[in-house]
Amino acid sequence: MTPQTTAALAHYDAHRAGHLEALKSLARIPSVSFPGYDAANVRRSAEATADWFRRAGLDTVEIWELPGTFPCVYAEWLNAPGAPTVLLYAHHDVQPPMREELWHSPPFEPTEQGEGEARRLYGRGTADDKAGIAVHAASIAAWLKTAGALPVNVKILIEGEEEIGSPGLTAYLTHYKDRLACDTMVLTDCANYDVGVPSLTTSLRGLVTLEVTVSALKSPLHSGMWGGPIPDPVAGLCKILATLTDERGRAVVPGLLEQVTPPTAEELADFRALGMTETIFREQSGLNPGVDLFGKNEELLVKLWREPSFSINALEAGRRASAGNVLLDSAWARIGLRLVPDMDPVLCTRLVTEHLRARCPWGLEITIVADQGAKPWKTRPDHPVFDIAKKSLGAGYGRQAVCIGCGGTIPFVDQFTGVLGDVPALLVGIEDPYTNAHSENESLHLGDFDKAVRSQIHFFADLAEGWTEDGGRGL
Repeated sequence: MTPQTTAALAHYDAHRAGHLEALKSLARIPSVSFPGYDAANVRRSAEATADWFRRAGLDTVEIWELPGTFPCVYAEWLNAPGAPTVLLYAHHDVQPPMREELWHSPPFEPTEQGEGEARRLYGRGTADDKAGIAVHAASIAAWLKTAGALPVNVKILIEGEEEIGSPGLTAYLTHYKDRLACDTMVLTDCANYDVGVPSLTTSLRGLVTLEVTVSALKSPLHSGMWGGPIPDPVAGLCKILATLTDERGRAVVPGLLEQVTPPTAEELADFRALGMTETIFREQSGLNPGVDLFGKNEELLVKLWREPSFSINALEAGRRASAGNVLLDSAWARIGLRLVPDMDPVLCTRLVTEHLRARCPWGLEITIVADQGAKPWKTRPDHPVFDIAKKSLGAGYGRQAVCIGCGGTIPFVDQFTGVLGDVPALLVGIEDPYTNAHSENESLHLGDFDKAVRSQIHFFADLAEGWTEDGGRGL
């Protein structure tokens, strides 16, 4: 470790409290990008993020905004001739708070809870993904406030609409392609395999969503006067939805599984080495006792990372608070299908649509509206930069890094790698299985936050050293 790296690490340790307060301040801004929420808060969040990077010592900090989009924050430091350029990504918009009555503390008032190594910071956006912003700002400040320079060139893009599917990101990447050119990128928007286990995500599932409406009547009818001869559209919808999976929850729509590439023997060995068990999976997921779990040990990871899965995201047929003895006129459901690498969203949308229509019973009217699909993503961790990242993560966390998959979907990864010339993408993060991102009581493990910052401080130095030793050719 160089004296400069040691000094940067010491600076972070001395100023940790200030960075944590800056994160809390940013998390107090309810920057929800969903329709129906105040868009001015997303702008406030962008401005606060830009100010944070200026305080970190960056001279070039800009707020980008294209028509019809939420603002992005861009910053750069390009004063290391001959050194590689790394693009750092995070996002400043957040999910809605959901059911506020279920939060242990106000969702937009960050609150520390727990003791010692278990201490966490609760609040919407504390982890997903304003903590990613904090990692970038803190690690950059540690270098600029001590050495007065970074070992590598750095560009930063903080998106403002990731939580609504990044609809404008392609426009930003295309419009600012030259400004964003880089040798590698670090996307700090993922999760570790477990608390204290540094992880590189090498695969993501894609996503197809469909809204299905089944109708039978012009208006609801008295169930006693009319029920029996007339088909129940709610029952019809339930019958349709039940055909999507088998008794063990596996997708059975014809043509879907034929697209799936099974994990290699090497990948299965990596999954097995992670040590997943049914007990761990139940604890991490919060599965109720007695509920079946579809798989065991590494099979659980295969199903989570490398097999498609259906979920019924929402179902509407009448209202619980005013349910009466009626035969309803229609029923609606939102279906989500997670895709694994090599599955085509367009083909999958067609196959599921055809399947639903073919299984609609009793002549009921069925309407299907498909959302734009997101592609799955996969990379091979054999590029030299992955070894550098593993070294840095190991130094920051004090244990060996692992490569994992992710059952979730991050559409922008495929967009980034496509537009920027397939540069290697390092997907890291400081969430964990207990973070509850997108749910109530989202939280950040503060010990892992420190380790993530320290890892990135190491990474800047390790990347510069690796590039120098290789003459830039291997990266």
